[in-house]
Order: sequence, then C-alpha cells, then structure tokens
Amino acid sequence: MAASDSSPQARTGDQLSGETAHLVCFRLGNEEYGVEIGQVQEINRMMPITRVPRAPSFMKGVINLRGQLIPIVDLRERFGMPAVDPTKATRIVVVEIGHSRIGLIVDGVSEVLKLPVEHIEPAPDMMTDVQTGYVKGVGKSGERLIVLLDLGPIILGATEAGVPTAS
Repeated sequence: MAASDSSPQARTGDQLSGETAHLVCFRLGNEEYGVEIGQVQEINRMMPITRVPRAPSFMKGVINLRGQLIPIVDLRERFGMPAVDPTKATRIVVVEIGHSRIGLIVDGVSEVLKLPVEHIEPAPDMMTDVQTGYVKGVGKSGERLIVLLDLGPIILGATEAGVPTAS
C-alpha cells in the first residue's frame, strides 16, 4: 500500500472489503470491540473448559465442540483487564483465521453491525505497538467507538503458548 493512498479500504487493511464492513460487536468491560463477521464461526454460551497444564493464564484451556477441540482465550486477560466471574451474558465467540479456530471469552455479544468503511479509522500509532498489535482500526457509529481487532496476533499468541489451534 502506498503511503499516499488514503481510500477507506487502504486505510483499514485488506480484510475489510467493499463499502460496508459487517462486524460482530462484543463487550469487554465498558469497551466495545468488533471482528469481521466472516471470521466468526459461531457464538456459544459458556461451557466447561478443560485446563491445559503449563499454559499461560490467558489460555483457559480447550472445549470439545461437536468433537473438535477448540482452544479458549480469555480476552480480558489477553488485554490486561481485570478478571471477572462469568455471567449469563458471557459468551465464547469461535473465530477462524486461516486454518485455525479459537474461542474467545467475551463479556457479552451486542450485535451484528454494518459499518460504512469511511467510518473506520486506522489504529492510532500508540495502539499498534507490540503490546496491542491486535488492533486493526477504530470504527465510529454515532457516538460509539468500536475497536476493530486483528485476530492474527491473538491466535498467534495462543499457538505460541503451546496450545494447538483447531483446524
């Protein structure tokens, strides 16, 4: 991408295509996040998670989802947020990127949102450092700000933690 290219598609990365981004939005604390709907396989209620020995704390373990083992990442811990007990609204969002599937524990799923790409800004420089390299951009919907996630670094972090991703 050329530095002078400022089209909405160029500014938001090659994964957002067309004139509208379709996002699955979810909450972690008071913040709202979104991932592209094409990367979301399914959304499930919390279920028993089998802990994997010696995995980092953000890797909660694995679940058996219709015969397939899915590694589970607690996004609160991955993002350095304080832990909370699951509620009735807590969900596991199963996402796929490349040939890997992983479950993300979120506080609640709010909606599927169609957002014009011109309402999406690239992540500010201070949000794209090593600690937060999973931020793709920020969407604006009215007064709401939705942090768009790049799932690659989240899944990569899970596989580097020694827990295989489902494929």
